[in-house]
Amino acid sequence: MRATRLAFHAVLLSGIFSIGPVFAAPALQAHRAVYDLTLKKASDQSGITGISGRMVYEFNGSACEGYTVKFRFVTQIVTADNTRLTDQQTTTFEDAEGKTFSFVTKSFVDQNLDKEVKGIATKETKGLKVDIDKPEKNSVELATTQFPTQHLVELIGKAEKGENFYETNLFDGSEDANKVMTTTVVVGKKTDADKADPEASALAKLATDKYWPVDIAYFDDTNKTGEEVPEYRISFKLHENGITRDLVMDYGDFSMTGKLVNLSLFDQTKPCPAK
Repeated sequence: MRATRLAFHAVLLSGIFSIGPVFAAPALQAHRAVYDLTLKKASDQSGITGISGRMVYEFNGSACEGYTVKFRFVTQIVTADNTRLTDQQTTTFEDAEGKTFSFVTKSFVDQNLDKEVKGIATKETKGLKVDIDKPEKNSVELATTQFPTQHLVELIGKAEKGENFYETNLFDGSEDANKVMTTTVVVGKKTDADKADPEASALAKLATDKYWPVDIAYFDDTNKTGEEVPEYRISFKLHENGITRDLVMDYGDFSMTGKLVNLSLFDQTKPCPAK
């Protein structure tokens, strides 16, 4: 297994955490969340004997100026042969109307820069244009899609209406920033927070909040080789304000859990001035 595989896929997580005026946008809470990562299970084929790490997600912005996400995903991966440290650092900005999405991701292995991807995606009449600056200047044309904040807004909107299954798509700048992912989303019944839940109880801000259990599978439409198998799957508890916890990230031959251990809520930005 390539140690960078986990780092390249980590940016997909930002798509579930991350509003344009064209949506009936929910009141997403600006916040910083810290998750402890541990190995859940691994097949013999993966070669992995242990994973530990930390994920930090920071969401900020406004419906007037757009939304910024800062995301860091650090893991120590242990195999029978060696131990490697992967560190992915991603910053994205999505404009308030959801028309442009800029991104930069730096992936490190054992503290050495392994890859940097930087660019900007712009919605056009016939689809999506992605201008890539790094690792090499390039421009690609992709199908019409949405960006991460829109993806989350759509999810909460459908959950509020009681829709429990749907398919949609997403561009988040992950890997080489040259493809649109198809996602299938399963939403469970809205549930009262269990005060006995140790994770919610430890974070009093969530102890009384309702949530939906959610499962999202990500498919690469450019890699159709018969039976479709998701590249990646994540399940989590989604609160009404967009905060997530109890993560399970499944890469097929291994999976890990993400436990919310620290949560800081930021002051909400003032409403947009009337025009």
